[in-house]
Amino acid sequence: MSGLDVTPVTEAGRNATVDLKHDSLTPSRVVEYLDRYIVGQEKAKRAVAVALRNRVRRKKLPVEMAREISPKNILMVGPTGVGKTEIARRLAALVQAPFIKVEATKFTEVGYVGRDVESMIRDLVESAVAMVRKRMLADVQEPARDRAEQRLVDAMLPRSDRKISVPDIMRVFGSGGESQDSDEDHRSEDAQKNEATRAKLLTMLKQDRLDNREVDIDVSESSIVGIPLLGASGMDSMGINLSEILGGMLPKKSKKRRMKVSEARRVLTAEEAEKLIDAEALSQEALEKAQEDGIVFLDEIDKIVAKGGGSSPDVSREGVQRDLLPIVEGSSVQTRYGPVKTDHILFIAAGAFSGVKPSDLIPELQGRFPIRVELQPLSWENLRQILTEPENSLLKQYTALIATEGTALLFSEDATREIAVLASKMNAEMEDIGARRLHTMLEQLLEEISFSACDEPKDAIDIDADFVRNRLNCLVENRDIRRYLL
Repeated sequence: MSGLDVTPVTEAGRNATVDLKHDSLTPSRVVEYLDRYIVGQEKAKRAVAVALRNRVRRKKLPVEMAREISPKNILMVGPTGVGKTEIARRLAALVQAPFIKVEATKFTEVGYVGRDVESMIRDLVESAVAMVRKRMLADVQEPARDRAEQRLVDAMLPRSDRKISVPDIMRVFGSGGESQDSDEDHRSEDAQKNEATRAKLLTMLKQDRLDNREVDIDVSESSIVGIPLLGASGMDSMGINLSEILGGMLPKKSKKRRMKVSEARRVLTAEEAEKLIDAEALSQEALEKAQEDGIVFLDEIDKIVAKGGGSSPDVSREGVQRDLLPIVEGSSVQTRYGPVKTDHILFIAAGAFSGVKPSDLIPELQGRFPIRVELQPLSWENLRQILTEPENSLLKQYTALIATEGTALLFSEDATREIAVLASKMNAEMEDIGARRLHTMLEQLLEEISFSACDEPKDAIDIDADFVRNRLNCLVENRDIRRYLL
């Protein structure tokens, strides 16, 4: 594992993300970032790194040429649990690109009850909208907080509104001059005192000195909560949101709630931030982000391949492939925010292909996935690396969990090796589920410790190879038990 820190300098922190247009996002740096979390699979990492860099390169070209360059979609072939999904997810997190993971088996051919393939593009747009909304909300937090504090002051000390009184009526008829001036002076003094008190309250609010005081505030609520709407196969399939249509026609209601000032500030700040967001700009930016930077991970694509070439219809197999073809090739999908072109969305398909071959896909669909990478099964050495090397690796996670009870888990190198060897053995003799086998084995290994750590805390527990064998050998050797465990 390389020690080079590839976290962009534009944002602080280990979880910082990078602008897709940033020139420093080279393929080698992308691979080094992926090495933090995924062990092995160098070919797959290089393929997605190059695909990502090609996006950066395309944005530098003239518009006419950039429009003609389509992304080189990727087909990952390999057994479950070797890192296919994790590679795509980490890649999307690195560049803050809209990302969705869908299972191909969820879709049915057009004309049948079920989800159509266009719904994944609508889900991608929703992901983009959520990302853009989050950024816009962060940008308006300061003015939104100021507005919320003004509303809180209004709730605790309403402004003194001048009401029409008898002297006001008499003034129209030109009488009561001296008394009217006196009343005006009195009201002016009250208004000044009121404003001074409001200013003091506002200062105390900003200093968080009133957080524990309770206050009654008006909170807006939806006008159509509880109205049953059409499901995904109804209006959603046409890109229409009935909730928003009715919500715009019906007046918004508010409900008075009593809560602490600290909670009220949070609620009102969220309300005011939503008011400050330009909905049209949000939609346009989200559509552009989905079209230019979106990544769709299509899992279990091998499950929509018909076995044996039978002639019987299967609404979730070759029909779905035919429906996928125009989406992957490039078409326009209608969403509730507007039409989305799929020409430059990156599609990453994955499957085990244990019973079928990639060549069993319809030829047109094969041609839309020109980059084909094969992920290798994990050896025991790979499993040992997965246990210890990635950031927040499995052993680090379990050690941190038990440490909350005041007990330190100390894994020896022999213990780590033994766990990896036993997991590899079970993968070889049973269904190969890759790194997911480690989760089950660690749960079995630490079950007694996890159960008794609260009642019988210890300063430290040493876990060596003998401990591992005593706990796991019965699981590995007993075939009857393994039938019911992963």
